[in-house]
Amino acid sequence: MSNSKGVVAVVDDDRRVLDSLADLLESAGHTVRAFSSAHTLLNSDAVPEIDCLITDVGMPGMDGFELRRVMSEMRPGLPVILITGRHEIPEPQEAKHNRFFRKPFDGQALLAAIGEALAGKENLP
Repeated sequence: MSNSKGVVAVVDDDRRVLDSLADLLESAGHTVRAFSSAHTLLNSDAVPEIDCLITDVGMPGMDGFELRRVMSEMRPGLPVILITGRHEIPEPQEAKHNRFFRKPFDGQALLAAIGEALAGKENLP
């Protein structure tokens, strides 16, 4: 794992999105943990090792906003990037810090946001 740029968890109920994001992140040198639901992630042993979380907003069961709230309690300071195919409005902090992406999104822009999050450049409260 010494060659990894970080462990990125991806949560999306769309298998195609999950697979394509995993491929993109792995090609950029990240270790990927992919989950088809928030509950699958929360019930896994991956939570302590995650360096960044990418989650879809619109999922059955627990949505991305709720997953972010739960993860912020479990892992304070963990960077979370939200993705959506819907028309949710990002909060000002997310928009300011490039933490909200609408599908289809630019893969390079997402990789840049992950890099900034992992480097701690956004200094979110």
